[in-house]
Amino acid sequence: MTDYFLNRASVRTFTDKEVEPELLDSILTRAAKAPTTGNMQLYSVIVSRNPEMRSRLAETHFNQPASKAPVILTICADFNRFTRWCELRKADAGFDNFLSFTSAMADAIIFAQQVVTVAEQEGLGTCYLGTVTYNAREISEILELPELVVPVACLAIGWPAAEGAPSERLLNSGFVHQEKYRKDSDEEILDIFKIKEDYPANAAFAAENNKENLAQVFAEVRYPRGMNEDFSVRFLELLKQKRFI
Repeated sequence: MTDYFLNRASVRTFTDKEVEPELLDSILTRAAKAPTTGNMQLYSVIVSRNPEMRSRLAETHFNQPASKAPVILTICADFNRFTRWCELRKADAGFDNFLSFTSAMADAIIFAQQVVTVAEQEGLGTCYLGTVTYNAREISEILELPELVVPVACLAIGWPAAEGAPSERLLNSGFVHQEKYRKDSDEEILDIFKIKEDYPANAAFAAENNKENLAQVFAEVRYPRGMNEDFSVRFLELLKQKRFI
C-alpha cells in the first residue's frame, strides 16, 4: 500500500481497451464509501463514454491529451437531489447558499479522489482535468445540469498506454506546521521550493518559456493574473445561476 502512494502518477495516454461497465460500477460503489458531509452524499457523477459527447467535453478542457480517455467522469457538487428530497418530505431546505456549495464541493472532491485510488489499484490510469471550473458553464450546458448542481472535478479514466511519471513533492517540513502556523523567513520559503526548482523537468520548463525561474512560469505563464480573474468571474456567475450565491 505504501509503495502505491509513493509511486503513483497521473496517466495522460490510454489504450482503446474498454473500461467494462461492471468494473466502473464496482469502482464507484467502493468510492462512495468515502467520507461525506453529514452522510448526505452531496455529489453526482456523469459518466461520458459516447465519442461525440467526449469530444464536446474535450473542447471545454482545451483538448488536453488526457481528455481523449475512453471514459470521462464529471463529478458535480449536487444539492439538487437532497433539496428535492427535503421538499418532498415537507422539510425546509435551506441549502441554496455558498456554505452549502462548499460542503457539496468537499464531498465531490473527496469522492473523486477515492475513485482515483480505487481505479488505480485495479490497474487503470487516471488523470484530473484541472480545467473543469474554467469552463464550468459550458460543461453544465453540455451535461444539462439543473439548479444547485455544479461541476467541480473531472477524471479521465482508461487502461494506460504508457506509465505516468511520478512528480516531485514538497518535503513534509515545507507544509506541516506544529500547533500554530509557522512564520517562515524568506530564506526558508526559497529553501522549501528548492525541491521543485531543482527538478529537471521544471528547470527545462522555465528555460523553454524564457523565464528566470519556476515561480515566473506558474504566475506568468500557467496561471496568470488576468486568466485567474476572468475565470473567477465566470465561475461566480455560474454559482449565481445555480442559486448557490
